[in-house]
Amino acid sequence: MAAPTRTARSASGTGGVLLTSSAVLLAALAVLLTALALAGGLDPSVLGDPGALVRYGLPVARTVHDLSAALAVGGFAVATFLLPHPSAAWNRAVRVAGVAGGVWAVTALLVLVLTAMDVIGAAPGAPGFGAQFAQFAQSIDLGRALLVTTVLAAVVATVGAAAATPAGAAWGFALGVLALMPLSLSGHASGSSSHETAVSSLAMHLVGVTVWVGGLAAVLLVAPLTGRGAGTAKGQRPVDLTTLASRYSTVALWCFAAVALSGVLNASVRLGSWSGLATAYGALVVGKVVALVALGAFGFWHRRRTIPLLASRPAAFVRIAAGELVLMGAATGLGVALSRSPTPVPDDVPGTGRAEALLGEPLPPPLTWGRYFTQLSPDLLWLAVGGVALVAYLVGVRRLRARGDSWPVGRTIWWVAGCVALLFVTSGGPAAYGRITFSAHMLQHMLLTMAVPPLLVLGAPVTLALRVLPARRDHSRGAREWLLTVVHSRYLAVVGHPLVAAALFAGSLIVFYYSPLFELALRTHVGHELMMVHFLGTGYLFASVFIGVDPGGVRPPYPLRLLLLLATMAFHAFFGVALMQGQTLLAPTWFEAMTPGANLLANQQEGGDIAWGIGEVPTLILVLGTAIGWSRSDDRENKRRDRQAARDGDADLAEYNAMLQRIADREGPRS
Repeated sequence: MAAPTRTARSASGTGGVLLTSSAVLLAALAVLLTALALAGGLDPSVLGDPGALVRYGLPVARTVHDLSAALAVGGFAVATFLLPHPSAAWNRAVRVAGVAGGVWAVTALLVLVLTAMDVIGAAPGAPGFGAQFAQFAQSIDLGRALLVTTVLAAVVATVGAAAATPAGAAWGFALGVLALMPLSLSGHASGSSSHETAVSSLAMHLVGVTVWVGGLAAVLLVAPLTGRGAGTAKGQRPVDLTTLASRYSTVALWCFAAVALSGVLNASVRLGSWSGLATAYGALVVGKVVALVALGAFGFWHRRRTIPLLASRPAAFVRIAAGELVLMGAATGLGVALSRSPTPVPDDVPGTGRAEALLGEPLPPPLTWGRYFTQLSPDLLWLAVGGVALVAYLVGVRRLRARGDSWPVGRTIWWVAGCVALLFVTSGGPAAYGRITFSAHMLQHMLLTMAVPPLLVLGAPVTLALRVLPARRDHSRGAREWLLTVVHSRYLAVVGHPLVAAALFAGSLIVFYYSPLFELALRTHVGHELMMVHFLGTGYLFASVFIGVDPGGVRPPYPLRLLLLLATMAFHAFFGVALMQGQTLLAPTWFEAMTPGANLLANQQEGGDIAWGIGEVPTLILVLGTAIGWSRSDDRENKRRDRQAARDGDADLAEYNAMLQRIADREGPRS
């Protein structure tokens, strides 16, 4: 591809960048203040009167905070997944992400201070403000969330200044996404009404928006360094603008889907019903919907019209993308205004009991076996993970067969069964009752860590992905390249070692249940999700050691596998027996609130019985799978030897017979 024209370079050069950045910021602030005024967000009688500095400064600071966070995360995302390394464009994307991370850290600190002033109702110079601020940042959930975001944003800025490899950019992206997570716990999502759905949808919304908006901004910033004649000095690799825009378009499509889905769910929680659209808050929601539809139209236009013409008309792409970015800035202002405006449905629903307040949703009806298989408790995160994993796998199999390659039907059946089981465990009856009683929790845990992973492992998803995903030739890293990096990483070599995997699988049970981590996972949504990720991951690692066929990790000889499996499951059974005989309640305050007057010790001992007994079927599957793999490995080795013998005339056997003959000749005839 020829170098971009002078028009394209000037449109996206320094002057164009400054003009576009100013337009984005002004659009965001103008929409923000207008929307707040219309929705009552600036009215002291509606949200209280923290003072003009907080009333105006907090939303403005939050807008700059959100835009800089988007540029930091988006810049690292573009460098990690879209650009070749080394290249001038890659260097610029990382440096821009680092500078944006610095702005993010400063504005995050400002948001923390202004929010504390809003909550405390006093200025920093007031008597006792320091002690109150420290308590807010250390003891209040909102304060802790903002403090964690501030610290992580500073780390992101540091990574941006130091990153010189794709791994460094990947760490910057991962830390940036992690820094967004505490923000999903603040604002309206922190209320008790549909708390888990609100938090999960807001987290998905934040990640989708930041990658979408920041990614487009980063593409525009590196556009002047694309083309065969741009930024290729000192051995740096060229960057093709058409390829870059096409890759970003694919990412943007996924972000659009995530933002649309999470936005609908979050709006449904906050509006309550269609009548909520008639309120000022509902008007802002309608405005965001209009902006989302317009951005979707922009994206469709890019994919169908401007990207195919980039080689001859790069300036058209830059102009349209700049206009799209301004609209994104306006939508960001609307989002901040929504977070500062009163909702039709109160965050805290009056009249709920203690259990509902702790759960953030109504209690399910009393547990029966029928309800265990029919009751629903949708978890947006796991619905997305399980749904995408299922669809992506089936699409991969379809593509593999479309090009004439085969894929075992059995593997597909195992994977589908594993995904369905995962969705049931995380969004069905096990999820609905898993936080109500200890026995139901233990049943959910055992299904998640012992029943689901073997099914997924037998699907061989890594092998399928490596056969289907296209390989890149421009020294950038796409999904296939990053998958190979992870598979062959030192980290996976350590955690995937049989002894480490067994220790994580069995040992983490003791650490989790006999420490404050258990109650933390029950009380907090983030803790609960991290618990699910940990036990699903350790179960997958453990199962892959024995019956996995995917590359990665060290697999010992089959006799050692069986010994390790039996030893680990014996320790697992010991854990169940310890619960059955234990007299000390685990997380008693939580379960007393969930089931007042129940015999908690008896229920906990029943959970120990479940932990001891439910492992028999998964263990049998692992033993059978290991035995079958052992048998097949012998068959494969015999077939390999037969093929070798056919090729070289059984040279090994001939050499062995010759060796025996030489020994016999040396010894001479026996008397």
